[in-house]
Amino acid sequence: MNDIGVRDDTSAAQARPVDVVVIGGGQAGLSAAYHLRRVGFEPERDFVVLDHAPRPGGAWQFRWPSLTYGKVHGMHALPGMELTGADPARPSSEVVSGYFSSYEEAFDLRVRRPVDVRAVREGENGRLLVETSDGVWSTRALINATGTWDRPFWPRYPGQETFRGRQLHTAQYQGPEEFAGQRVVVVGGGASGTQHLMEIAPYAASTTWVTRRPPVFREGPFDEEQGRAAVAMVEDRVRQGLAPLSVVSVTGLPVNDAIRAARANGVLDRHPMFDRITPTGVAWDDGHEVAADVILWATGFRASIEHLSPLKLREAGGGIRVEGTRAALDPRIHLVGYGPSASTIGANRAGRAAIRDIQRLLGRRTPVTV
Repeated sequence: MNDIGVRDDTSAAQARPVDVVVIGGGQAGLSAAYHLRRVGFEPERDFVVLDHAPRPGGAWQFRWPSLTYGKVHGMHALPGMELTGADPARPSSEVVSGYFSSYEEAFDLRVRRPVDVRAVREGENGRLLVETSDGVWSTRALINATGTWDRPFWPRYPGQETFRGRQLHTAQYQGPEEFAGQRVVVVGGGASGTQHLMEIAPYAASTTWVTRRPPVFREGPFDEEQGRAAVAMVEDRVRQGLAPLSVVSVTGLPVNDAIRAARANGVLDRHPMFDRITPTGVAWDDGHEVAADVILWATGFRASIEHLSPLKLREAGGGIRVEGTRAALDPRIHLVGYGPSASTIGANRAGRAAIRDIQRLLGRRTPVTV
């Protein structure tokens, strides 16, 4: 590629050919790679998995140390290999990274890392060119499993640049001890926001919780019918080409003993979103102000899909229109771990579905095992 974005034919000529490129080595990428192997694709010959992270573990390797495995909600095992005997007191980053590493070795997935994917472009003869920090790949199909961790969402509010304290996002959170004696405003009504609040409160001088919408707490079990309805809502958005919502945003926050205690003692006392940020805190138009040393933005993440921009797959609604896992505008491209498949169990199912479609696209049959 040259500086103005025109494809360099020399690089294209040197591209390494494969049938499938998988971008991402987290839950969705490993699930896809497992199903590729299972139907007869060979790593490095027929497909390659490219992961920009320094080691196995997907986004889990970057989670804060105080998020122990016992606090994790709904971690579903990868296909073909259960995660058993994990110590609930160990950091989830260690537990899941170790599990993913063992999984890659057990199924000989040969993930290449660290490899940064810079762009995916139209190639020749119906192929795609995947330009990376490790050279160029030429592929007949692509599975995008890049998740969201690399795109933390930072809302913008008037006066934000004047704040004299510290601002950080969930992606930078390392634990509650660093907030000792400080006045902390936590922004966000999801699982991360509530977890941060409950952890920080015993250390901080004060905490204030603000959200754009009133949080929805869910009592009782979450049955299969409710789960299908929640996934359907997210699926409908991506079918329309809208930016996807997280599944948890439509399921609500499950209530446990810790949540009940935090609500009872006032830690989870929600305030409406402030209207502006001042040099010393946050303020509402009704005259109410809260002094703060720290604003912690637990405001979620967006899909990491900028490398697909040259293919012009985005719709007017800001998202990529997806049918199943397939990009509606390009049947060679599958998005796994996007929209309704963003949960761990959803990523597993989507990986299997994507491989079935890709087999049909490439005219390959599943080998018969005796």
